[in-house]
Amino acid sequence: MQSLRGVPELKYVNAENVVRYRAIMRFFYQEYKRLRYWMKTEDVFEAIKAWHVLPEYTIEMCQSDLDQLVEWQNLTARHDGGRSSTLEEYLKKKMQYLLRPYSIEIERLLETLEKVTGYGGSLEASLFDTIADKLFDIRSKVGEMEPESALELWNVLYRSFVSLHENAADYIASLHTARAEEMMVTEAFLIFKEKLTDYLQNFVQALQRSAYKIEGNLLRINDTVRDLFLEQVVEGELRKPRLEDGPNREEMLAELRQGWTNIRRWFVGEGASPSELTLLERATKDAIARIVRSAIRIQERKRSGLSRKKELEHLARWFASVETVEEAHRLSAFTFGLFPTRHLQGEDLRDSDRADMSSWQERPMVRILRSRSRKRGERLPVEAVRDNEQRKQREREAFKLRQAEEWRMIAALVEQDSVKISEFGPVTTEERRRLLQWIGRCMTAGSSYSFVTPEGVRIRLSNPSTEERTVLNAEDGDLEMANYELHFMLTEAAREFAAAAMDTSIDGPKKDLGEERRE
Repeated sequence: MQSLRGVPELKYVNAENVVRYRAIMRFFYQEYKRLRYWMKTEDVFEAIKAWHVLPEYTIEMCQSDLDQLVEWQNLTARHDGGRSSTLEEYLKKKMQYLLRPYSIEIERLLETLEKVTGYGGSLEASLFDTIADKLFDIRSKVGEMEPESALELWNVLYRSFVSLHENAADYIASLHTARAEEMMVTEAFLIFKEKLTDYLQNFVQALQRSAYKIEGNLLRINDTVRDLFLEQVVEGELRKPRLEDGPNREEMLAELRQGWTNIRRWFVGEGASPSELTLLERATKDAIARIVRSAIRIQERKRSGLSRKKELEHLARWFASVETVEEAHRLSAFTFGLFPTRHLQGEDLRDSDRADMSSWQERPMVRILRSRSRKRGERLPVEAVRDNEQRKQREREAFKLRQAEEWRMIAALVEQDSVKISEFGPVTTEERRRLLQWIGRCMTAGSSYSFVTPEGVRIRLSNPSTEERTVLNAEDGDLEMANYELHFMLTEAAREFAAAAMDTSIDGPKKDLGEERRE
């Protein structure tokens, strides 16, 4: 289908040089609104330079951008040879450019989107009267109208319907946003509340007043009257003089019938489902109720700070005057209502399978509840402080062992000054982790691609963007990765650490990486 084709006209909105393309298209659109259509390359270039958004923009870049927009079907080009004074100027093929219809609608949409700050919308009660009047005119004058009058009547009717539907949906949606929720809990909302509820109530009253008129007119317009009216609308549209190809009659008639179906479904409904008008009325009433509830909560919150001393004293005297406990219970129930219950879950210890046995006759399940009082409870037995000296010593020895192993690995690599990943033989799991950690720290170190270890050794990655690949053989598997090259350099602090590390004893012999590679 033609409507499902790709849209190359939208490529400039997200292209690589989007600022340049958007600036050119916005200039063409602004000139289009001023009734200036054909633009030369020089006109476009001077306008873009005057905006000061592209300081290094050249005429050659402008010409290239215009050619690209022509290729994307955003512009139409034609040869401008009318003002050429020499053959050479004529052969340069100066071009003029015109904005195409798709591009006009795209820029119009983008201009509208730039002004969107929220849902917006409105509840225009007068549109109900307009729709009711136009439907009455269709029912009473369908055979007497000229095609042009029928077209104008349909345009007013459908524009009013679309405006009513879209604006009402947007306005109701704006009442459910997070910003609206935040506003409805502030005291400033009380000032705005009366005006908002009056606005919604007036809309509901107009809706209820005109709904029956609109529904009655729609039900009285049968299919014969509808088809006769829509035929007149199509005839009025086809009578418009056009330089381009006119619309297809059957497609236009099908589109108008669909529009009429939309109007009927919105006001009358379809099948067992309620009409959109009913849903709109319900949503508006719910919004009014929510606004009133919010205002009541705000007022209650304001009153909560007032002193209720006199009320409580009166209630206390009332309780004191009661003679029996049963009357006091009844007074408490009327005053405070039911207290919140607590549900405790336990094992089923029923002694009988009788279904009519009361819960008061069951054996109780005893549960110890933790006190929520702020008072200090019973003293717990004091526990001695644990001695973790042995565990600390074990952790200290393990750390020294790992540090000495890491230094042995670094010392072996420092002797070679630089090494590539492909030059490593089989490595242990710990050595693989250290290598990947070093590479990761180099990659995140900025433009220097280097860092200094706690021992004072500077490790630098010399080829971070290499595309060469290799395989690192480790005890826990083979890892395919980039063939990075690492450089190692001792600092003064590293030499001092090397002397201390040589004195650290490590249980059992262990070969370094240099010995493994020599083997």
